[in-house]
Amino acid sequence: MIELDIMIEGGDWGTLPDAEALAQKAASAALAVTYEADGEFEVSVMLTDDARIQELNRTWRGKDKPTNVLSFPAPEQPGASGPRHLGDIALAYETLVRESEEESKELAHHFAHLVVHGVLHLLGYDHEVEAEAEIMEALEVKALASLGIADPYRDMAV
Repeated sequence: MIELDIMIEGGDWGTLPDAEALAQKAASAALAVTYEADGEFEVSVMLTDDARIQELNRTWRGKDKPTNVLSFPAPEQPGASGPRHLGDIALAYETLVRESEEESKELAHHFAHLVVHGVLHLLGYDHEVEAEAEIMEALEVKALASLGIADPYRDMAV
């Protein structure tokens, strides 16, 4: 089980009225397709705007531009009681909307994809190397399919 602590800090997230419920479903789907599926986990999710995500991206990654999602894995705390805190995810509203429009994707579906993507990063998956990217993308596709969302990579040029 995965519990989300969701904070809306900026952006017009009211246009996605079921964002919190959808984030919970997407995070659960991401967890379900991994080896980590058994256990109690928690994740903090910040729904924000491009200005704030750009600040975070500049501070933590040295990239002075907005991005769609950032993940900040938490170190494991051996012996800690209660759910394991996986880390924090931040999503930028304007970038989400822009990408959805540019890629002709339903806003809710793209949002779910980014939550799945972020949770997989918190679980240690990455996409910097092609072999790792293939594993991570396959898990994303499987998690999204469990939510009735089509493969977000199917129309991308190779």
